[in-house]
Amino acid sequence: MAAGPFLVLGATGGQGGAVVSALLDRSLPVRGLVRDTSAPAAKRLAERGAEVVAGSLDDAESLAAAMGGASGAFGLTTPFEAGPDAEIEQGRAIAAAAQRAELPHLVFSSVAAADQRTGVPHFDSKAVVEHELAAADVPRTVLGPTYFFDNALGGLDRIREGVLDLPLPPNLPLQQLARRDLGEFAAEVLLNPEPHLGHRIELASDEPTPTQMAAALSAVLGTPVRHEQPLVEHVENPDMQAMWRFLNGPGYRVDLSALHASHPQVRWTSFAQWAATAIGGPGLF
Repeated sequence: MAAGPFLVLGATGGQGGAVVSALLDRSLPVRGLVRDTSAPAAKRLAERGAEVVAGSLDDAESLAAAMGGASGAFGLTTPFEAGPDAEIEQGRAIAAAAQRAELPHLVFSSVAAADQRTGVPHFDSKAVVEHELAAADVPRTVLGPTYFFDNALGGLDRIREGVLDLPLPPNLPLQQLARRDLGEFAAEVLLNPEPHLGHRIELASDEPTPTQMAAALSAVLGTPVRHEQPLVEHVENPDMQAMWRFLNGPGYRVDLSALHASHPQVRWTSFAQWAATAIGGPGLF
């Protein structure tokens, strides 16, 4: 049994929240780093039995304090608030804090294909963070999530109107991941770090085509949903446009069969299973 709690950075976010749930489900001690301990989400986290501490991803001092005595930590960085340069600074702060606290193991959530020089800005910034962690010699395991199922929720109003907008050909598979599966995988790596130390592991739960996604959504809603393919050129955000160009080209390359066979403890949710609960049911995967 771990001597100290497992620290989760961004504990009330989508990825961090999934890791917290997976750890608490295993009755393990959790310390969650949040920006504001008085926020409703932070209070709910404390009510579930987690230790909640305040800190910021760009503040090495608060990160090091949170890492003190931890058996391991789950961390991530984000470019979507202040840009890729800010994400790189977050990575440097995490690396410096891990060094200062002598953190025994960091599970870092990057992105699949970050090591492929894709030209996608938020892939490339995560590649720099991975390099910074390696240069700092932080004991680490890097996870590379693919596209999250939950991204579909951003277009939920259109889906309820009968349209799934994805700038992909109808029969091109899109490798995707359930956040719950990420949480379970990260928890297992935190609990059993030795086989995973120094490894980079890319994660996907399923690889449905847009046509298959629309069919699954149709089944859940009980009304027809069709796929429409907007032009990549019409995606306004340059970062997202670059990502969709990549996904229309080489795309993610996770060997799902090998991954799932080697980690049977993870439930590996299908898109249809996710949609049944996230869109058709009361809870989220």
